[in-house]
Amino acid sequence: MKMELLEDFYIEELKDVLDAEKQLTKALPRMAEAATSPELREAFEMHLRETEGQIQRLQKIFKRLEEPVRGKKCKAMAGLLKEAEEFLSEDAVEAIVDVGLIAAAQKVEHYEIASYGCLATYAKLLGLMEDKELLGQTLQEEKATDGKLTVLAESLNVEAAEGELPGSDEEEGEEEGEEMREEEQSSAR
Repeated sequence: MKMELLEDFYIEELKDVLDAEKQLTKALPRMAEAATSPELREAFEMHLRETEGQIQRLQKIFKRLEEPVRGKKCKAMAGLLKEAEEFLSEDAVEAIVDVGLIAAAQKVEHYEIASYGCLATYAKLLGLMEDKELLGQTLQEEKATDGKLTVLAESLNVEAAEGELPGSDEEEGEEEGEEMREEEQSSAR
């Protein structure tokens, strides 16, 4: 289909984000299961419930537009979720698993924020005020989720970094090793 009108593009983007949300509903349970922090697990479970509501809003928009409720493969979301799966297959200590999950989830949220921000703008330009309101509601949920993940990241990342802070035993050992190498090089001259 040749896109000639903003409405054509709008509908294609709605299909894309519908598929993105459906992909996310399949990934969030796995992310929740992998989370070691109870707070992070709960955040993923809550966002799954929100995502299901977001899909219902999209379905409403499709019906109002008299378009089939059908997604179009969202390659961006597929790539983001594949990256998250690849991370989960890595051998990592619990604290780092949560750090990686938060990073993956925030990448997803930022993609969704960009998508819904554009869609709400297109709806406004097209005079589709009911769509604008529904998409704006989802946009606010995505921003709130990103904010919650940021708060979690600040606490969980500190926990993960505790052994790596200046003055930690590991770093002191590295400094001592470096000093010994410098002394050996000086005496060799």
